[in-house]
Amino acid sequence: MNVLDRFLKYVSFDTQSDAYSNTTPTTAKQKLLGAELAAELNQMGLQNAHMDAFGYVYGFLPATPGCETVPCMGLIAHMDTSPSFSGADVKPRIVEYRGGDVELGHGLFLKAKEDEALKNYVGQHLVVTDGSTLLGADDKAGIAEIFSAIEYLIAHPEIPHGRIAVGITPDEEVGSGADHFDVAGFGAAAAYTVDGGELGELEYENFNAAGAKVTIHGLNIHPGSAKNKMRNAILLAIEFNSMLPPAETPAHTEGYEGFYHLQHMEGDETLATLEYIVRDHDSEKFQSKKSTLERIASYLNEKYGAGTVELELKDQYYNMKAQIEPHMHLIHRAKAAFRAVGVEPREVAIRGGTDGARLSYEGLPCPNLSTGGVNFHGPQEYIPVESLEKMVEVLIRLVQAEA
Repeated sequence: MNVLDRFLKYVSFDTQSDAYSNTTPTTAKQKLLGAELAAELNQMGLQNAHMDAFGYVYGFLPATPGCETVPCMGLIAHMDTSPSFSGADVKPRIVEYRGGDVELGHGLFLKAKEDEALKNYVGQHLVVTDGSTLLGADDKAGIAEIFSAIEYLIAHPEIPHGRIAVGITPDEEVGSGADHFDVAGFGAAAAYTVDGGELGELEYENFNAAGAKVTIHGLNIHPGSAKNKMRNAILLAIEFNSMLPPAETPAHTEGYEGFYHLQHMEGDETLATLEYIVRDHDSEKFQSKKSTLERIASYLNEKYGAGTVELELKDQYYNMKAQIEPHMHLIHRAKAAFRAVGVEPREVAIRGGTDGARLSYEGLPCPNLSTGGVNFHGPQEYIPVESLEKMVEVLIRLVQAEA
């Protein structure tokens, strides 16, 4: 099976994770794809190929003769798709891109004037959606690329490599993909997640991340007699949000700039909640952002009475840069692999996180490689077939035993 066929097969599985679930994985449907992936690894002949009780898929390819002492390398991707947009009944199609806009369906287009990346793919073949779902390249492209590279290595035993561990995680999109990852059992000295964007991206810096839940307790009185009595929780929630820096949102930031992102809000006059994610690459600025939330909550409690505002802050992951810098040979190796197949690597700071960020703090240094995908988490997501194929070549070169 080639990498495109694998990718099209995997996106037919609905694997959205759920941030509000208390189960592991957060959605049972992820295990349907997990079981299929474990079966594929078994069919290929990987050792100890299985899906565990938490939905994680593992297997390893033994070293080629003479390479048994080469440190084990891991390749990791995730099976879930973002809860932000439907991943059910994906209808992908392949478009030969000749320039200009691409009509997707349901009134949506890829617009050349708005999507700067499109100009790089004239003459290539884009896998696109029909406009009603996301595509799932994040991160089923990574899975397809890893599996195709492994299959190629099995068919070409003359390519020398050490032991290669494969790990596919659930629930990465909701920040818990590393929660039950068996680092010790995985057995790798280092690993790469294949979970990035456009072809050539190489990432070892990511956001420090926290989640914040703000609960507002109001007092509801009949509006006809509410003067000087009612405390409308919805209005207090709006007041809370208005006190955050207006330019520090995802729509106004780029590069190393952090943000507050309001991702959910609901309520009535009596009770309202706001849920945020807080991000910054710089640890001091990250702490400052969390302190700002605490000061706003304190101020509103002083203004409206103790207990009006409850703030729950929880750190989610940290910038992996400090954990990767002692292992910069991993970055040099990845750059060499890209260049060996004609791709110029680009170091990019992740405006998000990966399983590798958490795993790097658990003793498994784990930078991130591109998948080739563009516009993740929405219906305008696409991936060039040529990028899928090229990433398979990158991975094959990456795992080869160094002379």
